[in-house]
Amino acid sequence: MRTAYDVIIKPVVTENSMEDAQAKKYTFKVAVDANKTEVKNAVEEIFGVEVAKVNIMNVKGKLKRMGRNVGMTAASKKAIVTLTEDSKEIEFFQAL
Repeated sequence: MRTAYDVIIKPVVTENSMEDAQAKKYTFKVAVDANKTEVKNAVEEIFGVEVAKVNIMNVKGKLKRMGRNVGMTAASKKAIVTLTEDSKEIEFFQAL
């Protein structure tokens, strides 16, 4: 059985994700085989908040070269979690 910490890998910290955090939208890198329900339950369990909506997107791997060697970076999955209006904010993002 998977724990909540197996579903949520790490937060995504970019300029756009920090702007969205002010509107209670938080971005996380999640497990590749995770679905919306698992992400919702994991965020609610870890941070103690109420989730209103979860949007998930698959991120394709990029083509990378080192000299004449060609390879791909690993594909991943990203989730944008929207909290309810009366939910508290996630403190982790406030410290940044």
